[in-house]
Amino acid sequence: MTAAARSAPDRLLAVLAAFDHGHPALSLTDISRRAGLTLTTAHRLVGALTAWGALERDTDGFYHVGLRLWELAALAPRGLALRQVALPYLEDLYEATHENVQLAVRDGSDVVYIEWLSGRSAVGVQIRVGARWPLHATGVGLALLAHETPGFQRDYCAGPLTSFTPYTVTDPDRLRRSLAEVRRTGAAVSSRQVTDDALSVAAPVRGATGQVAAAVSVVVPEADAQVPVLVPAVRLAARGISRALGWQPDRTTGPAV
Repeated sequence: MTAAARSAPDRLLAVLAAFDHGHPALSLTDISRRAGLTLTTAHRLVGALTAWGALERDTDGFYHVGLRLWELAALAPRGLALRQVALPYLEDLYEATHENVQLAVRDGSDVVYIEWLSGRSAVGVQIRVGARWPLHATGVGLALLAHETPGFQRDYCAGPLTSFTPYTVTDPDRLRRSLAEVRRTGAAVSSRQVTDDALSVAAPVRGATGQVAAAVSVVVPEADAQVPVLVPAVRLAARGISRALGWQPDRTTGPAV
């Protein structure tokens, strides 16, 4: 579709979509190119977004995402609101482990991280708040995928399963077995799936209706991982967040998290 054929909302969203973690600051020319718009159109839309506060222009002439968008994003029930409820339990998990602690939600076929606590001595991870990874490659992703509908799981397993290390699970049958194990135990263990030196233990977080709304995890060095110790700690954190969200355990929601 040509730029002229795109609707005004599409062009406006294309300007915002030009920004990502790899491109947090853009010139007007950069925005025009990345959004697929003429320079004149980009100039007009960027001006409107800047006046509203969605974008901000620094002294060097580069544009950044503005605080007005952050204010709107804070209203998302799966964003800041969930983070605020979960944070005390994430902090408790961090104090118990002094390792990377993460909270994530599903968005389509990806997991999106909405909180991350880390210490100076924790294993390095390729994660930041707002980062996305495929569901099958992370502990939180497996915890979320395991509790999706059978149809969603079937479609996901039938799609391309990207590999990040030699250990990433890319075989559909093996992935399905892993998801069944997550449902049976109430926890997901993902070893060396994204980097070959890290292991993640994750558990699902349930909302008031009992549906899985998020997942919490701890990421530790694979060589020193004590999975039998980590699983109860992560499940306890997930259970605490779930209760804070209004979940009341019963026999209809599967294994207690």
